[in-house]
Amino acid sequence: MRSLDFLFGKNFERAMKIVDQRGVKKILGRPVGRLHGWGNYSTVTPSNHEINKGIGKMTLAENLACLLEESSSLDERRPKSRMALKRSFELRIKKRVKEQSRNGIYQGLMERVIATPETLKDAYSCIRLNSNVEKSVNYHNICFDSLAVELSNGSFNVGANTSTISTKGARKEVLVLPNIKLKVVQEAIRIVLEVIYRPYFSKISHGCRSGRGEATALKYIKKEISSSDWWFTMHVYKKMNACILAKLISLMEEKLEDPILYAIIQSMFDAQVLNVEFGGFPKGHGLPQEGILTPILLNIYLDSFDREFYRLSMKYEALEPQFNIPGESHSKLRNWFRRQLKGSNLVFVDKEDTSPKFHCCRFMDEIMFVVSGSKDVTLSFRSEITQYLQNFLQLDVDNEEEILPSAGPQGICFLGIIIKRSLRESPALRAVHKLKEKVQLFASQKQEAWDSGTVRVGKKWLAHGLKKVKESEIRHLADSNSTLSQISCFRKVGMETDHWYKMLLKIWMQDVHVKSEENEEFILSKYVAEPAIPQELRDSFYEFQKCAEEYVSSEAANTLALLPSTTSSSVPVTICEIIAPVNNIKKRLSRYGLTTSAGYPRTAPQLILQDDDQIIHWFLGIVRRWVKWYCEYDNFSEVKLLISDQVRKSCIRTLAAKYRIHEAEIEKKFDVELSRIPSTQEIEQEMEYERSDFDNDEALMYGISYSGLCLLSLARIVSQSRPCNCFVIGCSDPAPNVYTLNVMERQKFPGWKTGFSSCIHPSLNRRRIGLCKQHVKDLYLGHISLQSIDFGAWK
Repeated sequence: MRSLDFLFGKNFERAMKIVDQRGVKKILGRPVGRLHGWGNYSTVTPSNHEINKGIGKMTLAENLACLLEESSSLDERRPKSRMALKRSFELRIKKRVKEQSRNGIYQGLMERVIATPETLKDAYSCIRLNSNVEKSVNYHNICFDSLAVELSNGSFNVGANTSTISTKGARKEVLVLPNIKLKVVQEAIRIVLEVIYRPYFSKISHGCRSGRGEATALKYIKKEISSSDWWFTMHVYKKMNACILAKLISLMEEKLEDPILYAIIQSMFDAQVLNVEFGGFPKGHGLPQEGILTPILLNIYLDSFDREFYRLSMKYEALEPQFNIPGESHSKLRNWFRRQLKGSNLVFVDKEDTSPKFHCCRFMDEIMFVVSGSKDVTLSFRSEITQYLQNFLQLDVDNEEEILPSAGPQGICFLGIIIKRSLRESPALRAVHKLKEKVQLFASQKQEAWDSGTVRVGKKWLAHGLKKVKESEIRHLADSNSTLSQISCFRKVGMETDHWYKMLLKIWMQDVHVKSEENEEFILSKYVAEPAIPQELRDSFYEFQKCAEEYVSSEAANTLALLPSTTSSSVPVTICEIIAPVNNIKKRLSRYGLTTSAGYPRTAPQLILQDDDQIIHWFLGIVRRWVKWYCEYDNFSEVKLLISDQVRKSCIRTLAAKYRIHEAEIEKKFDVELSRIPSTQEIEQEMEYERSDFDNDEALMYGISYSGLCLLSLARIVSQSRPCNCFVIGCSDPAPNVYTLNVMERQKFPGWKTGFSSCIHPSLNRRRIGLCKQHVKDLYLGHISLQSIDFGAWK
């Protein structure tokens, strides 16, 4: 405060003179030159008279105001996250798209929005962000001006911008992937279609939408599943053909009129680079065959299914035959719909609101239905849904899926997890059980106190008797010819008493028949101390223990009947359990060589040749995925045991095999690095930062949030004679090593989320890719997916 007073008022000029004389360059920690420079921000130009009279106060106020402006400008210059940057790029494209709307119909988007250098640059920047490559002036030798011209005049050759990968052998499986230019075009089209169609998607659609994803799908299921009776999943499958593409374009023409755009999409289909396959592989796992346009095209095509579901659910809920009875309806809205559909003079009885209810959750091409009603209604509803999918959308439906009771013990598989419904005890019943536990604990504590007290009394009796018994009083009881008497004669005087007393105890134990008892303490307690206790005290204690035992062993229902009757606290609560597929995770650990067939951790031989950091990052990638996916699941404790007992120990044994030293020495040598793979008690604390630092918007980071870990083995080290750059799109750094991609999982459904990549196309098996150190780490830790790798860079 004194320094501020010194700057204010009359002493300001004196202070400036002192500064000039001593050559001090800072006041209050800031350079004087900047203080003078801040005055230039003022919009008021003071006169010389004002400067001579009171410029000190006004300049300081202006300088403080400029400090706020400088701090705000510093905040604007802070680096943004990947998510924020991608939102900014898509927002710019969104503004261009909105300008082309005429009465809700978009026209000429290819020519006016997509085929412009600005949109193509923003689309390429989004691809670079997916690859975790910082924005720079290097655009991978792409001339966006010429690319825009080719797109606008229709001369862009889609087939020339693809790369083909096939399997070896007689049965070839071909995978066609786009190159950099075609990926830029696909990304621009995807953003434009997202801007147009995203606001029209229904609430039951959760896949690849901003603010919606697997977490919202599971939350929706847990909310709507409490009063359900049946559930089932419906698997649709079919590879996109000409009929489906024509149907898709006809659906898109309702909001978008652009023949040039449809021609580009048709050419992508002809070149087999439009990898849209219903039910072909689990979506959102970052697989290479997942095209950029796959999620938005699936949602557009299946949006008509969402509308049909609402129409059918309204039909069954409003027009069920059981309601054609005169009476009063419980639901006024439903009654109004029935009167409109069946006649205004009809009134229906629905006092308990027993009409069927239908709920649906769709994650792209994975669909789950939850029904509250009879099984006949459920079968009829599924039949109509199946007919719509087969006849109108021309999709194949798996009719072998069984309709399961939602209260069944087996649960249902959806999105690679297990969903079960169970009953939780009512609050009143839980209170009864809690009271029983307290009574049982109190009774056991009193029993322990009683036993310890009586044992202490018995030991004192034993010591007192040994102390008071005299040799002369018990000598006549002994047999002079016995071995004990002969041995005692050679002892000192008074030393024979303990032997005689033990003989007396032996005779006493035979009389009371206590040889079959458990231990000496029980004998002292029950046969010595308790008979000496007053009868009233013993009877009261054992009566208390008897009543406590009867109360604890009684049925909870009978005890609950004694409580005051309540409506809300006595009704059991239905809960939905989300179960991680622990058994399938254990199988994948064994398949990838991390555990033996018996479940014990072992060395991962394919990782030994890699660097120490890369080995640790590979194991850490499994832990990060499990914690991020399953931390809110009901059986997360089992996943934590896998982390501490198998993954961590397998990492230690892999490093020990690499250096050929003992595991204990490895733990000491890599103590800091291994601390990132936490033990069971430290998982939540250690991984909290990892979870908060990762962006989880599935619409913007499609394929990254749930990308599985792939297995890379070192193929060779790059030399000057055989150079190689990183294969990640947008990265031009040299790759020090070339890795071999090992495809371990090829199954399609169910797509279990185990932490490892699932259903990779077999043509990518043993495919060699060059990666820089940063992107090896990003791939292992889940910051990028296999979609970010250009597999056609090395033919």
